[in-house]
Amino acid sequence: MKQYSEGFVALGARLKGIPEVVTLGVRPNFFDYDQGERLLIMEARIILFPTVNYSQFFTTMGKRIFPSLETHLYADEKIKQTTLFQLLGIPHPRTKIYYRRHKHQILNDFQFPFIAKIPRNSGRGSGVFLIKNHDELDRYLRISGIAYIQEYLPHDRDLRVVMINYDPILAYWRCVAQGDFRANLARGAAIDFRDIPEAALELARHTAVKCRFDDVGLDLLWCYNQWFVIEANMKYGRRGLQARGLSIKEIMRRKLLSGELMDCGDV
Repeated sequence: MKQYSEGFVALGARLKGIPEVVTLGVRPNFFDYDQGERLLIMEARIILFPTVNYSQFFTTMGKRIFPSLETHLYADEKIKQTTLFQLLGIPHPRTKIYYRRHKHQILNDFQFPFIAKIPRNSGRGSGVFLIKNHDELDRYLRISGIAYIQEYLPHDRDLRVVMINYDPILAYWRCVAQGDFRANLARGAAIDFRDIPEAALELARHTAVKCRFDDVGLDLLWCYNQWFVIEANMKYGRRGLQARGLSIKEIMRRKLLSGELMDCGDV
């Protein structure tokens, strides 16, 4: 049996290299871990980054995890996020999902232009389309088995708010590049840290708490004199953090050693 020093236990690699954290890796079968590793997992006060593979099981067992089960379950799930926002009354663009691709029904519900998205695997702005006419709608419907249709909110920037344990650690504008409608940095958007509205930060924290998203980058957009929550990104990029001179691992380490992450879920 291998011997492990006392410390925090992680499965996913997000905290690899932090000396106080034993990172075991994610293995498909629990008994792929050796006896010492299994004991370490079972006796740990908290399991860090269990990934979707194990988060449900640990939650059912009553073990504390970070991030939360909800953070794992709603990652890259635009349809589920939209439904959750609607149920919780979180301001969100008018959105409808069509499981049968009835073009006439979409056009009864929305006027050009509108947004169409691939419901999954459409990060970094890929799989997001501004539909301006019938031909563009037809092309979208040929590539997406489920139609995710959303009203278009005119904008030249959106706001990314990164939160760890419901604490906004960073917020920045993503300014749309000329010739594009998407505010993704991967699409050429520019970062601006100036004049971050307090109301947007309050809405972001309210949304994260209500949804139980405790490690998330929320995208918000100002239009028609109000804030809208567009979506939650659990695999948020690092360029904004790097531009601000921040290290996600160091931030996590401070929160872990201070005991803050041990209180995750207590909001």
